[in-house]
Amino acid sequence: MSTLKELERLFTQGKISRREFLARASALGLMAAISPALLSTPVQAATPKKGGRFRLGVAGGATTDSLDPALFEDAFMQNVGWQLRNCLVEIDAKGNPIPELAESWEASPDMAKWVFKLRKGVEFHNGKTLDAKDVVFSINHHRGKDSKSAAKGIVDPITEVKADGKDTVVFTLEGGNADFLFIVSDYHLTIFPDGTTDIAKNGIGTGGYKLVSFEPGVRSLTKRNPNYWKEGRAHFDEVETIGIADTSARTNALKTGQIDLMNRCDLKTVHLLKKVPNLQIVRVTGTRHYTMPMRTDTKPFDNNDVRLALKYAIDREAMLKLILRGYGSLGNDHPIAPSQRYHASELEQRTYDPDKAKFHMKKAGMEGTSFKLHTSDAAFGGAIDAAVLYKEHAAKAGIKIDVVQEPTDGYWSNVWLKKPWVTCYWSGRSTEDSMFSIAYAADAKWNDTYWKHDRFNQLLKAARAELDNKKRRELYVECQRIVRDEGGVVIPVFKDYVEAGSSKLKFEKVAGNWEMDGQRCSERWWFA
Repeated sequence: MSTLKELERLFTQGKISRREFLARASALGLMAAISPALLSTPVQAATPKKGGRFRLGVAGGATTDSLDPALFEDAFMQNVGWQLRNCLVEIDAKGNPIPELAESWEASPDMAKWVFKLRKGVEFHNGKTLDAKDVVFSINHHRGKDSKSAAKGIVDPITEVKADGKDTVVFTLEGGNADFLFIVSDYHLTIFPDGTTDIAKNGIGTGGYKLVSFEPGVRSLTKRNPNYWKEGRAHFDEVETIGIADTSARTNALKTGQIDLMNRCDLKTVHLLKKVPNLQIVRVTGTRHYTMPMRTDTKPFDNNDVRLALKYAIDREAMLKLILRGYGSLGNDHPIAPSQRYHASELEQRTYDPDKAKFHMKKAGMEGTSFKLHTSDAAFGGAIDAAVLYKEHAAKAGIKIDVVQEPTDGYWSNVWLKKPWVTCYWSGRSTEDSMFSIAYAADAKWNDTYWKHDRFNQLLKAARAELDNKKRRELYVECQRIVRDEGGVVIPVFKDYVEAGSSKLKFEKVAGNWEMDGQRCSERWWFA
């Protein structure tokens, strides 16, 4: 009965849920031995504890990384960024916008003007008190004609941001935007002190941790901010973020106790990790999707029949089964996930159809052409395998794909946005507007298909300002249809977030807006 006693101890101390207790007891054949009184006993709350060094082994770092949030590209800097800084608004585990540096807000009836009241008494790491000028300076860092910020596409609709006294910030937009709270929650739009000149090297923010050291793409060390303004957050003494690009190396580091959490598990071996003592798997449905973007400004991808042929030449079911091992859902060549509010479920699911692929390739006059698909596992875990599998699918339609394996380091700087056809991933965004604005709008910095479609851009602008929910949905459905049928991207699958960590790690409901609990695990999680 020692096993049962241990389960009862964990249950009554609040370290496992009632559901987990019953599931484990059932699996061990111990249900008959459980006292009925135990299940009616009040359970202790899982109270967070302070202490320890939290070590993250993270894919998604590069030697070109910078502390400038305008340049953040992947998981390493997203997580480090939110260790150091905060946004005006935070997205909670249910996907709702909640106050962060802004304690409240109001919008005009047409939602073209937003007024944010800032929290009082919030301090930066250097002792400066947060005020409205800091917010104006931080947001303007991403605006302007010559801005190099990846967030430029989502801040372009802001025509003015100004301080109204010390604690009030007023945003004026070119048109109404019912999703503006999600915009100011974006990981690029964290707040730093007014006048900061060395943003790329300066980690000063209002976040739960202070920067100790930073080696781009390799290692970051932060320590708890003793003056952190959020009650019940930032529990670890230190957070060490380690860039480990290779999936096997991350897995071994976790199994040997060198790290406490890894992202992007090798889905082929998750079933083995589940059997390792003192480890846990964290799986969350989110908006991450795998893509194969084509530069529509470059021949032959400027021909929509070529693009359609390649969309019909991929077996999505096989991708889901063999690459994701079932940890996800089918994609339909647009970036809006099934879990999102305005997902176009009524659009017919595109299926593998070699005959249609042949038809469109013949119509384009491109029969016999070889297409180079540039890839690396830096794009996503299993990207090389996915490209090879795609090659096999396309061959049945008479389409030749040459898989070009690129170096892991520098992939996002030297291959993505540069080569005509590549593999890529997107974590997605909380709203349809954010996703489309950052990667599909005509002038978006991360428009990796270089696609410009007048009707799409008109619909996107109209949907942003539409307050009637039914009409708004119709507009977004049409946007998804246009991207699916005329866009330059193959989107075969949406992937669940699958991470593995020490069983010592404790947390509440895990968010799915980004990986690793919305990239907030460093301040939300704790050690038992």
